[in-house]
Amino acid sequence: MDSNHTILFVAFLILCLTVNGVTGYATVTGTVFCDQCKDGEKSLFDFPVSGIKVSVTCLDENGQVYMSREETTNWLGGYVMRFDGTPDLSNCYAQVSDNGAQQGSSSSCSIASGPAQKLKLLFSFFGIETFVVDALLAQPVQPMSSCPKPPPAPVMPPPQVPVMPPPQVKLPPLPPIAQVPVLPSPKAPAMSPPPATSPPQFKLPPLPPIPPVPFVEPSACCHKLWIRPEYRCYWKVIGPDTKVAVAFGLVAGRRYGTDMTVGEALKGRGEAYKTLLREATTALLNSYNSLGFPYNSVAVITYTNMALLGNSQHDVLMTAIRFIKANSGTCKFTDCK
Repeated sequence: MDSNHTILFVAFLILCLTVNGVTGYATVTGTVFCDQCKDGEKSLFDFPVSGIKVSVTCLDENGQVYMSREETTNWLGGYVMRFDGTPDLSNCYAQVSDNGAQQGSSSSCSIASGPAQKLKLLFSFFGIETFVVDALLAQPVQPMSSCPKPPPAPVMPPPQVPVMPPPQVKLPPLPPIAQVPVLPSPKAPAMSPPPATSPPQFKLPPLPPIPPVPFVEPSACCHKLWIRPEYRCYWKVIGPDTKVAVAFGLVAGRRYGTDMTVGEALKGRGEAYKTLLREATTALLNSYNSLGFPYNSVAVITYTNMALLGNSQHDVLMTAIRFIKANSGTCKFTDCK
């Protein structure tokens, strides 16, 4: 019955898009991180940085640029670019523009770093495509003082000078020495070792259960599994009683009220905005629990707020469809102990 409901809902969305005359477009999304240690890699010290210009450049078969677009990261460090129509973005790359050392900028990270990243197709549906970009890096002028220092360069030992052995002098043999009789030494009385005693045994208390770590491989679980009590140990960062306004921000709080919790959001159905909040909450939980989930937590919150700010039924429906598809993968849950 639930699968039939999902099929009917998707068919209703397709009918709405057809009646409204939806035209195709493509979106590109990603995040820029501040490489505080200037090591050229994303690490635990790095964080999303706002106000950074990101450019997307597309090349033809001859290596010539035929399309380019530039966008600035938002306060969450993310950027979203929209290309109307059905452009070919298969040979396009995104990179941090040369911002230079910006004076008076709210972020100290403004110098481009790292190679350009190729766009990856994440979703294609009725002429609407979504591309994602791996994390881009921007660096400060000087690395953070608390960053780990690089290992010192190995010291090469001085070259060894070969030492020539001294010349051997052959001496005449010594006369034989008379043998002196050896008297037997007195035997000491045998002493038996003391009996060995084992140390006292102490029984240690059992260790507490270790909470499950995030899955490295992709894991996507639907909203029905997240509300089951046997999987409650997989809730991370947020809990069932967390307010929607805390998890998604003030925009979601104005739309759904300040009293609605995340657990209540997972039970919403029958209306486009309730469906969007249910699937967005499910996607946010999956992003916290799986490193291979198609959307990270910043992208989930950004897409949800963009759909709510647009006040467009079409944007709300399309964002809900993207999250439904991402949440329909393979779930790696096992019962909590």
